[in-house]
Amino acid sequence: MKFHVKLTILLGLVPLVALAAGAPQAAAPPQPFTATYKVLRKGSPLGVSTLSLRRDADGAWTFRSKLEAESGLAALLNGGIDETSRFRWHDGRIESLSYDYKLHTSLKSKQRHVEVDWKGGMVSVHTGGDGDFNYKPKPGLVERHLLVLALGRAVRAGQKRIALPVAVKDRVETQTFVVRGTETIEVPAGKFKAVRVERTRDDKDYTVWYAPERFGNVPVKVSQASGGGITLLLKSCQRK
Repeated sequence: MKFHVKLTILLGLVPLVALAAGAPQAAAPPQPFTATYKVLRKGSPLGVSTLSLRRDADGAWTFRSKLEAESGLAALLNGGIDETSRFRWHDGRIESLSYDYKLHTSLKSKQRHVEVDWKGGMVSVHTGGDGDFNYKPKPGLVERHLLVLALGRAVRAGQKRIALPVAVKDRVETQTFVVRGTETIEVPAGKFKAVRVERTRDDKDYTVWYAPERFGNVPVKVSQASGGGITLLLKSCQRK
């Protein structure tokens, strides 16, 4: 598998959340934070990822994920991924405004941009190689980078089954998730009782753990078996 494909699996988990449209939602807006993660591939260290959320001066929010490879071929190629989402807090839920994805290595780079025009009723996707796409948004729309925040908010609100409208390359795709219960997990930040959430379709095998009473909507662990077996383990979290 090519290097850029392996790295891209991470933060969406790929590139690694808003609540389901019409579902019960927590009234309070998101809380800013900065969290760092140990990143593994097939159980071996790959690098460090930093997730951060801030409130901007214009009232919108910026969610950023930055991965820097520190081991293996990715490190030799000076590889990394930078993803930035901007969203609005609208009708008690997260709604995407824009998304930028940048992958860099010493050999190549890759970019993708998504823009959501809510007034004009249009989602514009520029893939940087696979063409451009336009389609209509749906209420509560997020893109794949915002999924982890959307899921965290849904878990904190007590939802057991979660359906999210997600902006993918050429359409809005409804992705569904289910809460499997609470289990004790151990990560570099410590040992916690965490809520396990799984995507219901089997082809991606995407699982996230949250400890909402301790970390709010910040994920404690993220795992995706496909694409090389990528795992994120929480090292530290500062909520502001």
